[in-house]
Amino acid sequence: MHRIIYRFGPAALLLAGGIGGASSAQEEQPRDATAATQAYLREVAASLPFQDREEFELASRGLIAQFENNRIVDDQGHVVRDLDSAAFFSRPAPPTVNPSLWRNAQLHARAGLFKVAERIYQVRGIDLSNMSIIVGDTGYIIVDPLVSVETARAALALVRKTLGDKPVVGMIYTHSHLDHFGGSAGIISADEARARGVPILAPAGFMRETVSENVIAGPAMLRRIQYMSGAPLDVGERAAVSIGLGPAFTRNPQAPGTVSLVPPTREIQRTAETMTIDGVRFEFQLTPGTEAPAEMNFYLPDFRALCAAENANSTQHNVLTPRGALVRSAKDWADYLTETIRLYGERTDTLFTSHFWPHWGKASIEDFLSSQRDSYKYLHDQSVRLMNDGLTGPEIAQQIRLPDALAKRWFNRPYYGVLSFNAQAVYQRYMGWYDGNPVNLNEIPPEEAGRRYVEALGGAGRVLALGRNAFAAGDYQWSAELLSRLVFAEPDNREARLALADSLEQLGYQSESAVWRNMYLSGVLDLRRERPAPSRFEALGGTMANLPLSDMLDMLAVRLVPERALAAPAIFILSLDGGREAELVEIRNGVLIHQPVPAGNGSVPTVATDRRTFLALLAGTDGAATDDRTLSRFVTLFETPRPDFGLVLPNP
Repeated sequence: MHRIIYRFGPAALLLAGGIGGASSAQEEQPRDATAATQAYLREVAASLPFQDREEFELASRGLIAQFENNRIVDDQGHVVRDLDSAAFFSRPAPPTVNPSLWRNAQLHARAGLFKVAERIYQVRGIDLSNMSIIVGDTGYIIVDPLVSVETARAALALVRKTLGDKPVVGMIYTHSHLDHFGGSAGIISADEARARGVPILAPAGFMRETVSENVIAGPAMLRRIQYMSGAPLDVGERAAVSIGLGPAFTRNPQAPGTVSLVPPTREIQRTAETMTIDGVRFEFQLTPGTEAPAEMNFYLPDFRALCAAENANSTQHNVLTPRGALVRSAKDWADYLTETIRLYGERTDTLFTSHFWPHWGKASIEDFLSSQRDSYKYLHDQSVRLMNDGLTGPEIAQQIRLPDALAKRWFNRPYYGVLSFNAQAVYQRYMGWYDGNPVNLNEIPPEEAGRRYVEALGGAGRVLALGRNAFAAGDYQWSAELLSRLVFAEPDNREARLALADSLEQLGYQSESAVWRNMYLSGVLDLRRERPAPSRFEALGGTMANLPLSDMLDMLAVRLVPERALAAPAIFILSLDGGREAELVEIRNGVLIHQPVPAGNGSVPTVATDRRTFLALLAGTDGAATDDRTLSRFVTLFETPRPDFGLVLPNP
């Protein structure tokens, strides 16, 4: 069994903020909301039922314990989470925050241990996700152990302090996203789980999807997560206020958090599969391809309680997450919620989920699940209807609207996923990125297109003036589009960058989606600050070091530099640690092929080394050396990805 540890240091978490000098403190300062933005936000405030306070009651119900001094600290005394935000969010929405998003942040500003039902508890408000606790006959069954080892350990300590010092007797991952397994090593180690026979459950395909999403595409996703999560932003009325699914926190470089994975001991293979853990009966419902490629709900018949994982949330979710992932199926999502209602609706008195707060009462739960289901079904069906009428993704995005019966429900608001973005994801799932117009078969790359557009519009001065005119008129999207062309044509044009930053900032202030706000304002920071020196992604100390050899080679395959590989064809058996792991490796035609060692390969040479030496060679660690010419040449064929590639700016 392998334990994967990712350690996200300050450099990883603060990339989008820019590392290095700044031009001037005044240029970097956030601006006020313009009159146009304030007018827009007043319209939002008048359009939604702010007198409905039901979710405030749900979010507060059952609080039984809080963290000492409203803080979580690590073993060195560094503050991991400062939870003292309730007073800040208790005031009215400031003019720089969408009032609906401010309401979302107010609801998340409640941290502690909550009683959900008899023998069911949750720790909420200390991480992006919730940790649920089910009390068995002799110990605790932990569901979705948060993002980091440090927060999970603190959550379990609060549980034991409040409910009693009992052992962990089981752990469940509802799906394959990092915020639902990252703190696992803070709950129990793989060695302890194995020694005591503690079951660790996950849905079918969990390990495959975890490696695919977090390892192979990890560097690109990590860069985009900086924007999506608002990693470089402080928490404040001109900065981050929420992550939509959970509270926003200011990052502490001294306590960045350790993300782990204790692998499951069993993957649930089918709906209706059952299991008893420490006297608690579980019924499972597999929901693959919904919010995650590997996901499941479960039902507790003895408690008439349903865990809907992340398939039902108090927000519209992402059908395609902006950080990047496989496009999810809005149709499957809706269909599985229909199945959930059919299987468990009549039997459920308590509903709890991997984010947000529980719901109680059969009628209320069925209403919530049905309305969530209807929103995903409407998204899918109407996007496809318009697609089949010939509309492209952007055209569908501008036209589609949820009916008021769905849109005015607070739990369908776009705090995380946005209808226009999701509609384009539906189009992409069926049709791909190409819109059918042959003009777009071979598009001009952004930097070259920027230069040509700027020239066609009359030069940099003319484009800058047009962008500023659009900004003055409150047309921030058009201003941003114009100025982005100029910035990609002339990335060192300071006036253009600052003008673009001003436009993105107002779009961020107007955003109801926490994710969109974070992305806009993270882009603002990149534009206003000096660009950091180019660097390279360092994965060997965390992601790669604990992977099985086959997964390690999959990662290396997508980092192979073809020109180097074409000059160094080879075939050999790579054997680590005395043959405990071995793969047949072939470098041919600019690709790396690997497979289990077949029988009868006596003519293929074997390259034997230990894992520590192999990793040191790949990392170029000082003093790392080998006498094997094949291995010494092999480790030079790869290039680590860049962690700071351009998003709002072109690559340096």
